[in-house]
Formats: sequence, structure tokens, C-alpha cells
Amino acid sequence: MLRVAVVGSGPSGCYTAQHLVQLDPAVRVDVLDRLPCPYGLVRYGVAPDHEKIKSLQNGLRTVLEHERVRFLGAVPVGPDGVPAARLRELYHAVVFCVGAAADRRLGVPGEDLPGSWSATEFVSWYSAHPDAADAGFLRGVRSAVVVGVGNVAVDVTRMLARGTRELRPTDMPHAALTALAASEVTRIHMVGRRGPSQARFTTKELRELGTLPDTAVQADTDDAALDPAFADPSGLPPPRRRNVEVLRTWTAQPRPDARRLIRLRFFLRPVELLASDGRVGAVRFERTVPDGLGGVTGTGRFEDIEGQLVLRSVGYRGVPPAGLPFDAATGTVPHLAGRVLREGAVAPGEYVAGWIKRGPTGVIGTNRSCAKETVTSLLEDAPSLTARALPADPLPALRAEGVDPVLWQGWQSIERAESRLGVSLGRGVVKLADWPSLLAAAREAGDAVTWP
Repeated sequence: MLRVAVVGSGPSGCYTAQHLVQLDPAVRVDVLDRLPCPYGLVRYGVAPDHEKIKSLQNGLRTVLEHERVRFLGAVPVGPDGVPAARLRELYHAVVFCVGAAADRRLGVPGEDLPGSWSATEFVSWYSAHPDAADAGFLRGVRSAVVVGVGNVAVDVTRMLARGTRELRPTDMPHAALTALAASEVTRIHMVGRRGPSQARFTTKELRELGTLPDTAVQADTDDAALDPAFADPSGLPPPRRRNVEVLRTWTAQPRPDARRLIRLRFFLRPVELLASDGRVGAVRFERTVPDGLGGVTGTGRFEDIEGQLVLRSVGYRGVPPAGLPFDAATGTVPHLAGRVLREGAVAPGEYVAGWIKRGPTGVIGTNRSCAKETVTSLLEDAPSLTARALPADPLPALRAEGVDPVLWQGWQSIERAESRLGVSLGRGVVKLADWPSLLAAAREAGDAVTWP
């Protein structure tokens, strides 16, 4: 019988477990996660007002409720938890699906000023990630600058402009809802270093900005004029053509009666964050122009944009998983069709899937094919992997070493606690936002699950 540990319960981890149980009728899978809650970025990265995308949790739930899959939450893997080498002793194979946890930095002076954050830190706060702190993101903020023109940039821009009425029905933690309700932000600048025809957001996300109540959207005409494809987008690939067509509708002067204004700026590269009263007060940008090779070049002309809150959204990087080789240039673990490579040779029983395998690319569904490739490799290796004797059930061994996992019943208990919290606040489900509350709710369930 093949026994596999999958590290990470986000989409890549769940799809890995799904392919394993579908392709091998006898495999047993433990899905481990550092957090007491499953689903990874579907729970903690998808915007709370995107209910359709968040509903992907239902499919992931089906995987984790499979009779040959077991969820083990609150189990860190690495120096502060279970060593990766120990997992190899307890399972025939270990698949690391740990994502790309680090944000790319701008690398400019002033980036560490108070009021300057990664977009992920802001998303974690309004998504109730238990590691997030209520850092007073919006306190004293009148104008915000979002650096980046991808979907995450659109998400945080939309959250800054959303009203309480639209956010109250979501599962957003109550402290974040209260802070957003009291927000005095009236100007939000979303800024990219390249042109509108090269922006990375999807058209559906972009269009949402134009539907926000009491909010006007303006695409800067001077910026757009620098992009040859803006005047005639007919030669662009369909996704980028649709983006430009939407942006062209926003070049008129904004409605004067709107309480908030979102300005979309292009061909501006951040070079410095400027301080004011001990925190960030503006971002200095250098004007760029197309270089004729698909990139941009600086012009030596500069523009300052006011912002007491700066959110950088310029991509992610993988973090070296403890105990695994790591390619710092690509931010990934070296692999061959999902098999981990150590000094160019396949490491028996070690595998990767998801962003740590291929980098932070693709959409949630991309993880399906990525996971299937890895699982195919693993099952090809299974005859040699299962020749090694293992404990009948790894869980008692883990517990003997001080691991106290949150099992599926514990997660269901967290769900019930979040439903009760929502009722008490006159809302729907409201997420618990801190470790003590999550663990206390999980422990209400007791613990009687053994290996299937």
C-alpha cells in the first residue's frame, strides 16, 4: 500500500491528492498544512467579494473528505515543525505543494517606510489570515498608490473602493470590515511601468472597477497615448485587446459627483518612496517609454503621486523549502516532471507540484495538469518506493514527537464557530482571524480519527 504525504492543502495540494486516489485504488494520502484551515490561497487569497471563485472550496472539500485522504492541519514542516527528512521516514513519498510565499520587492529607497506594504500583507489582513496583523493600514490615509497592473492589484484597488454594503455579506473579518467602513480614502492610483496593452489583469476583473458604487474610474490619456496599440488595438491578442477596449471607455473626465476616484496610470516606474511626517507620503515615478523590444526605458523625467498607503503588487517568489534544493534564479525546486533533483539526480520519494515547481504562473486550474504530471511520475516510481517498510499509521509517531494536528472534524468545528460568529454580528459566515480563536474552535471537536 502506497502512503503519501502532501505538504500544502491549497489547490495544487488538493489536486495532487485527487489524482493520487483516482489513479491508485489503494493509496492513502495525508494532506498536511501549516495552518489549521485548508484551501490555501482559495481561502486566504481570493477576494471576499469573489464568491464564485471562492466556491472552488466545494470541489477541494470533496477531495479532503475522500475516505483515503486525511487532513492534518496546524502541522508546520521544516525547522519549526516536522523535518522534511522525518516525513520521508514516515511516508513512501512526500509531495511539496508549498506555493510561492514571498513578494517581490521594488528595490527602491523608502520602500520600508511606515505605510508601505506588499499587496499580499493587505490581502492577508482582509482575508483573516492568522499571521496577519491589524497594522492600521487605512489610518490617516486619503490617497493610496497600488504599484502593479495585475489581478492582485485590481483586487486591492477594488477593496479600497468597496462600500460596507457590498462587503457586509462576505466572510471578511469584522475588524477589517469596520476599518474599511471608516476609510477616508478618496483617491486610488493603480500604476504600471509599461503600457495599457501590456497590463496583466483579466478583462473581467478590470471591468469590475467600473461597477463600483460612488466611484469613478479614469485612464490617463497622456499615458495611453504612449502606447501605439492603444489607438488601434486590432492587432493585439484577444485578452489584451479587450482590456484596451475597456480602458478606452475610461479616458473621459470622471464624474464630478463620485466620492472616490480610481486613476489608472501607465509608463511610470517607481524610483523612490518619499517620507512625510514619519511615514510614506508620496511615490516618485520615472516616466518610461516603449523601447521597441517589448520593454520600456527611462526618460529621466519624474512625477510624484501622493499616497499615505503604498501597496506593491509586482509578483511573487518561491521561498526555499527547508530540506530541499532550491534554484534562487527561478524561485523553484529543481525537478524532472515533478521528481525533485538533488545535484542533477532524482531524489527518490521527493516530489513537487504547484508554484514551487513551475513558478508563480497560471490560474487556479493550471494546478490540475501540473499535479497530474507529478502524480504520474510518483506512481511510475511506486513499485520501488513501496519496497520500504513503514509504520502502520504515521499519526501516532507524529503525535509522540509533539505534533498536535487539527483533523477534519477540527476544521468543521472552525466552520461552525465562524457561522456562530456571523450570526452574532448579524452577518453570514465571518472568518476567525487569529490563531487562538481558530485553535480553540478546532479543539471543540475532540479527536478520534485514525488512518482509514
